[in-house]
Amino acid sequence: MYNQGPTIRGITPSFSGAPDEQNPPQPKMGQPVPGMPLYPQGPVHTGVTVQPPVFMTCTPTPTHLPDYLCYSIFTLMCCCFPLGIAAVIYSVSTRNANMAGERDLATRSSRTTLILNHVSLGLGLAAIAIYLLIILLLLHQYNYI
Repeated sequence: MYNQGPTIRGITPSFSGAPDEQNPPQPKMGQPVPGMPLYPQGPVHTGVTVQPPVFMTCTPTPTHLPDYLCYSIFTLMCCCFPLGIAAVIYSVSTRNANMAGERDLATRSSRTTLILNHVSLGLGLAAIAIYLLIILLLLHQYNYI
C-alpha cells in the first residue's frame, strides 16, 4: 500500500527499504569506523625525510644605461622646449627598457636622449649668444656703450 505520511506541497515522500538504510548509525567520537582497519596496514616509516639541498646562484644584475632624465628636464625648461620634450620622452623610454631588461632598446633610447639633449643645449646657448650679441650691437649703435 501507499505511504500515508505527511504531504509537502502536494508531494508525498515515500521511503523504500528498512529504516536502518535511511539513517545509518554514526560512529561515536574516538570509535573506529566500521569496515576500516584499526591501525594503518603496511610498512610504517619512523624516520625523517630529508630534502636535498637547494643551491641558489646569484646572477649579477646588468648595469643600467643612463637615462639622462635630469639633463632632459633642464634642456626642456632652459634651452629648447620642443627638443626637450622629445628628450624627456626618450629618457622615460630608456628607463622603461632598463626595467624590462631590454638592453638594445635602452642603448638606442639612451643614445638618442643624449644627442637630443646636446643639440637642445647647443641651440639654447646659440640663441642666448645671438641675443646678447644683438643687444650689444644695439647698445653700441645708440652709443650706450
